[in-house]
Amino acid sequence: MINEEKKISDTELVKTLKAKYHGLKSEIAKIIVGQDRVIEQVIISILSKGHCLLIGVPGLAKTLLVKTLSEALDLKFSRIQFTPDLMPSDITGTEIFDSEGQTGKKFQFIKGPVFANMILADEINRTPPKTQSALLEAMQEHKITAAGTTYTLDEPFFVLATQNPIEQEGTYPLPEAQLDRFMFNVLLDYPEFMEEIEVVKRTTSMYEPVLSPVFSKKEIIEFQELVRKVPVSDEVISYSVSIASKSRPGNSNAPKFIKDYVSWGAGPRASQYLILGAKALSIIDGRYSPSVEDIRRISGPVLRHRILMNFNAEADNIKAEEIIKRLFEN
Repeated sequence: MINEEKKISDTELVKTLKAKYHGLKSEIAKIIVGQDRVIEQVIISILSKGHCLLIGVPGLAKTLLVKTLSEALDLKFSRIQFTPDLMPSDITGTEIFDSEGQTGKKFQFIKGPVFANMILADEINRTPPKTQSALLEAMQEHKITAAGTTYTLDEPFFVLATQNPIEQEGTYPLPEAQLDRFMFNVLLDYPEFMEEIEVVKRTTSMYEPVLSPVFSKKEIIEFQELVRKVPVSDEVISYSVSIASKSRPGNSNAPKFIKDYVSWGAGPRASQYLILGAKALSIIDGRYSPSVEDIRRISGPVLRHRILMNFNAEADNIKAEEIIKRLFEN
């Protein structure tokens, strides 16, 4: 771990994390042009022990971003390409018959690609719900149960899933229970004009950058523990719980537009992730406690997949983003 021989204070760890965070962004920038907001949100989710769902049209470097991040964090990376014929055992692993008895057992468990630190679930909505659910236990418990035996996954463990918002034919929308297990729903947009020029220059030339690891596995775990130690005022906690609870149409204190347009609001996980995300955001900024403004900054990726719109909203073309904005204004 960081400075194992000499115990350093949490204050010094915050300074170390801030420096390493900027170093990490510099390494990622060797490969990924722009996307600063997306990179920040993915790193926040990692520091908070959360999972990310990345949504964007083809060609926005979703897969490349995850692979680049795994190299810069020096983590074991595994990519799972989700297809309609993918089976749960293709993710978790399977038992094979050991005919020669070399292991002393009749059956031997062969671990699947989920046994890694960073999992890229590429186009997760292209596989049936039975296979999608194979990730549920891993995402929530960081464990896998196969053939009656439970295996603990190596820490740190993250699932970064990608999804294409177009070409929805033949896809299987993620159930709300699984969506709720993603800390962030991150939207990727097209690059700016000058950023796209830089992308074209790099990808059509002999440019071959070499990445240097910035974080070790032990350091990531230590920084995750640091996030949990960050103090939060009762005012900020009350604010995050108030935002989540007022998004529920069954709440008597919910605004009229929530009752009119929302079918289901954000659950308790939203309140938890608002606080954890605000904590992580504050310390990568070099601050020792989050503010209400930090809650606002991460509210979009935390809430947009937890607020389900009803038919009235669809008829009036009201999106979740507008509901979130009005919640904070209200």
